[in-house]
Amino acid sequence: MAHHGVLVRITTVFRQLLGVSDLLVESVSLSPEGLVIRVRPRWRKPRCGECGKRSPQEDRGRTRRWRHLGWGSTKVWFEYSPRHVRCRSCDGVRVEHVPWAAHCSGFTEEFEEMTAYLAQGTDKTKVMKQMGISWASVGRIVERVVARCLDSDRFQDLIRIGVDEFSYRKRHRYLTTVVDHDKRRVVWAAKGRSSETLEAFFDELGPEGCARIECATIDMAAGFIKAIRHRIPDALLVFDRFHVQKLASDALDDVRREQLRDLRGTMEGKTLFRSRFALLKNPWNLQHSEKQKLSDLQQSNAPLYRAYLLKETLAQALDYKQPKRAERALDNWLSWASRSKLKPFVKVARTVRKYKQGILAYIKDRLTNGLVEGINNHLRMIARRAYGFHSASALISMLFLCCGGIELHPPLPSPQ
Repeated sequence: MAHHGVLVRITTVFRQLLGVSDLLVESVSLSPEGLVIRVRPRWRKPRCGECGKRSPQEDRGRTRRWRHLGWGSTKVWFEYSPRHVRCRSCDGVRVEHVPWAAHCSGFTEEFEEMTAYLAQGTDKTKVMKQMGISWASVGRIVERVVARCLDSDRFQDLIRIGVDEFSYRKRHRYLTTVVDHDKRRVVWAAKGRSSETLEAFFDELGPEGCARIECATIDMAAGFIKAIRHRIPDALLVFDRFHVQKLASDALDDVRREQLRDLRGTMEGKTLFRSRFALLKNPWNLQHSEKQKLSDLQQSNAPLYRAYLLKETLAQALDYKQPKRAERALDNWLSWASRSKLKPFVKVARTVRKYKQGILAYIKDRLTNGLVEGINNHLRMIARRAYGFHSASALISMLFLCCGGIELHPPLPSPQ
């Protein structure tokens, strides 16, 4: 009896040290591979590994091992001979579910969660070395953790979305990302950037989900505009202010280059050198020398200074908080840009007039694609620290892991 009591206490201590519930420790042994702990589930009737339902046992399979979190430099393994069950729901023979690991995984859930937790903050090479596994195993673990922990109800309260593309490889390899503005997280991503790519998101969202969306922020990508107007025609379409002002900034730079070519070798041309940043900067960020450069341009190059004023006037029109005043200012700017005799700004005026309502929609809620661009910068950092990704699926898994609202709770000691 005393021996049995000691055995019970030892198995209880090991179960607490392992941090895994719903298992019983049968024996512990040391081997060349590390510490091997023989375990079994607490329940007697086996459960299907795919659907989790109780099913009749067929036979017992071969002995398997699962890698658990190590104790210092010692590897820890769970050992068990899983049973085969005949599942009516899955219509066939399946391996039983074990409480310490995901189906078809060679690692315990605690090991996988710690690996994914480290992958959220550092590159895969360091995770690989710290956990003692291969590069490919890190990627597969991340995919399993994302599939297990990603919020399945993330589409339920989706009201305001932001859509953008991200270039993850050369030769025009893109991802399309959809962000929830209210919860500030990525809710969907897929390879490609066409209207068909975004249509796939609306297919997954469903008719009821599409009807709930009230607002969508995008740049002026034609494919995204087509998909949004087709699938959610009643939603407010907001064009990102940064991209609107970038049109004017690019037009200003085109005028500067044209003037530089025409006036090269003349006294007027010398004033254009090193003027780019002075022209593109916000007025409140200008240094004294840059203000002097603009003053010289006002006296020596009227077309370029006119282009500079057009760029600043468009920004001022978008600064208005009253929709009517903003619309009046934008109409005045369109009239001026159309007759400015500056071809780049005449072209921009046609684009702004075409998307005028979507540009003015920004005035009401002051909603931009800044959140989406910030997540894209985070995604760019993830891709850079991995020295690029060969597959879109691997990058999407890392995107959801780091920006999809997944909170991991690995078995770490609590702070004092």
